[in-house]
This record gives sequence, C-alpha cells and structure tokens, in this order.
Amino acid sequence: MKQHGITLSTRPVNGHKRNGYAHDEIGDDHLSTGLETPMKKGAFELSDEEKKYKIAAHFAEIMDIMGLDLTDDSLKGTPERVAKMYVEEIFSGLNPKQKPRVTLFDNKYQYNQMLVEKNITLFSNCEHHFVPIMGVAHVAYISSGKVIGLSKLNRIVQYYAKRPQVQERLTNQIAKELIEVLDTEDVAVIIDANHLCVSS
Repeated sequence: MKQHGITLSTRPVNGHKRNGYAHDEIGDDHLSTGLETPMKKGAFELSDEEKKYKIAAHFAEIMDIMGLDLTDDSLKGTPERVAKMYVEEIFSGLNPKQKPRVTLFDNKYQYNQMLVEKNITLFSNCEHHFVPIMGVAHVAYISSGKVIGLSKLNRIVQYYAKRPQVQERLTNQIAKELIEVLDTEDVAVIIDANHLCVSS
C-alpha cells in the first residue's frame, strides 16, 4: 500500500492565517499539518523532570484561575499528578526515547497471506481539545520474509497514540512505521474510535 497525500504548509501567512485560512474560517474542519506530529524546535531540551515541574506550575495556575482551592486535601496534589500523567503516560509517545524496539522473525512457515491483528485497544487525545479518543486499531500486512510479534504491533500502536493526535495522522504514522520496519508496502491500518470532542 503506497502512501499518497498532500502536506500543507504550517507556516502562518496573511497575519494569523494558516494555509491561507484564519482559525475562525476553518472551524471544526481542521487542516492537516502533515504526517509528522507538529513539534517545535528544541522540543527535547528540557528533561522530563523539568517538564513535569513547569506543567505542574502552569496547571496550578489554571486551577487557581478557575477558582479551585489548592489548599484542599483533594486538590493540592492535582497539578503534580496531571504533570506526571502528561509526561509519563498519556503523552509519553512524544518522546522518541519511548519508541519501541522491534524484533523481527523469519517467516519460517512461508505464510504468504495477509496477517491480521484486530482490536488493538488504543487511547489517545484529540490535539484540538485535549480530550480522549478511545477505540481500536486493526493492523494487517503481508510478510516480505519477516514477521513481527503481536506484542510489538500493540506497542507501535500505543507509541503513536500516546500523543496529541488526529485520527488520520495516527493511522498514517502507524502504517508508515510498519512499512519501514517490515520492509513491505503491503500494510493496512484501520482505526475505529470515539472522539469525545464530538460526542460530549
């Protein structure tokens, strides 16, 4: 399966416009920024500990602005918990150090039909609203002589899901990774997911 697509410029033009459109002109029909997750230069200059410290401080400010009492026993540890969750859990796929190492095996059985792994559970977050995307991925490929363990397919899906995402990019990132790892273009990825940004 060959990947074909159009990557639109993400450089702001005409003032506050992106790809020739202002934010209020786009509305919910968001333009894709390409296959790669949009990351700023120097995204990995801060250590994970520094990121958690800064996120906690900013989240405490958000809670304060919302009028929450940060001295309450139930709330006082929330900024640190949220920071840890962001860095170590739900957005851990932003860190390239978390990319799974993949081991391939010889296709000793000479199986030349499509290999399918269905219903790989995934949890991600919408990059437009930072609310959950929950669903399953179905991954299929035809071996070019090597096969991949089922647990590694799961880890690849999780790695790309654990970052702010749009479903189209997530699907393509998983497919691109499998094409490269398995050295075959005979790859298919389908994601069936609920987006809380549109269902809440």
